[in-house]
Amino acid sequence: SVFVLQWMGINVVKARKKYNVKYPTLYSDKEPVFNCIQRAHQNTLEVYPTFIVTLLLGGLQYPRVCAAGGLIWLVSRIFYAKGYYTGEPEKRNRGAFGYLGLLAISAPLSLLVFVYLVTCKAAFAIL
Repeated sequence: SVFVLQWMGINVVKARKKYNVKYPTLYSDKEPVFNCIQRAHQNTLEVYPTFIVTLLLGGLQYPRVCAAGGLIWLVSRIFYAKGYYTGEPEKRNRGAFGYLGLLAISAPLSLLVFVYLVTCKAAFAIL
């Protein structure tokens, strides 16, 4: 996952040079394509902590399911970014299949939480 983030970050640096957008300017008033490249990276960074925590916790009990879901999500972020890089934001939807990956890593975590809550409730009922 770090490699995908680094690839996106490198693309932002290249776009800064190409479109002459200097630091600390986050978005350009003149270059919408730069904004799309920047936004693809920023959006991925915004959802990354949730992805990592969910992947880790779900993967403790269901490592294969979560590994497959994580891979699907990572590949989808590449499609998402490549679509966004065109300068037409609606093409970012090419990466929408990543939600299947998120579902694959969220379901095991939800199951673990449910089992934990039922187990705790049963333990308290015995007391």
